[in-house]
Amino acid sequence: MLIFERDIAIDMGTNDVLLFVRGKGVQVREPTIVAVDKYTGKLLKVGREAQKMLGRTPASIVPIHPIANGVISDYDMTVAMLRELIGRVTSFSLFKPRVLLTVPGSISGVEERALIDAAVEAGARKVYLVESAVATATGAGVDVSKPDGHLVIDVGGGTTETAVVSLGGVAECESIRVAGGEFDEAIVRYIRRRHNVLIGAKTAEEVKMSIGCLVQKPDIGLEEVKGRDLVTGLPKMVQISSAELVDVLMEPAKAILESIHLVLERTPPELVSDISQNGIIMSGGGSLLYGFDRLVEEDTGIRTLVVDDPVSCQAYGAGKMLHALNDMTDGMVNFARKRQLRA
Repeated sequence: MLIFERDIAIDMGTNDVLLFVRGKGVQVREPTIVAVDKYTGKLLKVGREAQKMLGRTPASIVPIHPIANGVISDYDMTVAMLRELIGRVTSFSLFKPRVLLTVPGSISGVEERALIDAAVEAGARKVYLVESAVATATGAGVDVSKPDGHLVIDVGGGTTETAVVSLGGVAECESIRVAGGEFDEAIVRYIRRRHNVLIGAKTAEEVKMSIGCLVQKPDIGLEEVKGRDLVTGLPKMVQISSAELVDVLMEPAKAILESIHLVLERTPPELVSDISQNGIIMSGGGSLLYGFDRLVEEDTGIRTLVVDDPVSCQAYGAGKMLHALNDMTDGMVNFARKRQLRA
C-alpha cells in the first residue's frame, strides 16, 4: 500500500537507536553500531548484525559507534546508519518523512546543526528537535506544558542527564559522561585488579545486568565470569558475587548523585518545592541497575520512581509529540543560547 507521508521520532542514544512511527509505535530498535570495511569505507552491517561482530571481526572490518555521549562522533557513518534505518520504515512512502530528533539539553549549536544535516542527508524532509528530558517526561505521562517542576534523570549508555522540566522546556540541566558504560568499566577494572583476569566490555555488561546492584540484595547472586588470565594468557573462570559489586559500582554512582545535587542547588526554590511533591523520574537503561532508585531516594530525601519502560520511554514520549509537529519550528533551536539568555 502506498503511503503519502510518515512522521518519525528518533531517539539516538550512545547504545541504542529507536524509531517511533506515528500511528504504529516503535518500529525499529537497534544498537547504535555499524560495521565498516576498513579499506573501501563501505557500510556492511547496521545494528544488531554489526554488534554480533564485536571482538570477532577480521582486520579488514571495523565496528564503529557513530554516536557518542548523545551527539555525532562520526558524521558519515551516522548518515549511513540513519539512511538504512529510516529506509526500513518509509519504503512505501511517496514523500520524505518529517523527523523529530531527541537531543541532550547540553547540546551546542554546532552539534545541533550536525544532527539536522545528517538527518536531512539521510532522507528527512524536515527535522525538528526536542530536548530529551522533555520527551522522557512526556513518555512518563507528565503534562510538561504546565508550570510545574519535574526532575528527570536519564542514565544512558554514555551520559547521564539530570534536568528540571517545566512549561514545555528545560529550566536547569547537568550532563556528565558517567553512565552505563562507566559501570561496565568499573567491573572490568575490579576483576582485573582482584583476580588478574581480563574481560571484555560485553561480558562486564552481562555481569552488571545479571547481578549488579547498588544496595545489598536479599539473596546474594553469584556469576561465573570467563576471561583471559593476565599471567598465563590462558582462559580462566572466576566467580563474582553481587555483594562484591556494591562497592565497585558505588564510585560511578556517586558522581551521578553529585550531579543531581548540583542541579537542585541551581534550581529556583519554587521548582524545588514542586519536585519534592512530584518526585524524581528515572529512565534510561542504567536506571535498571538494582537499587539505583533507592539510592537516589535515600540521598535526596525525594520519592524516586523508575518509569515502566526505561529504555523506550524517551522514544514513546517523542512519539506522543509527533501530533504537534505543525505547531513546532523545524531546524535549529539553539538550546545553548536559550540557556545563556535565561541565566
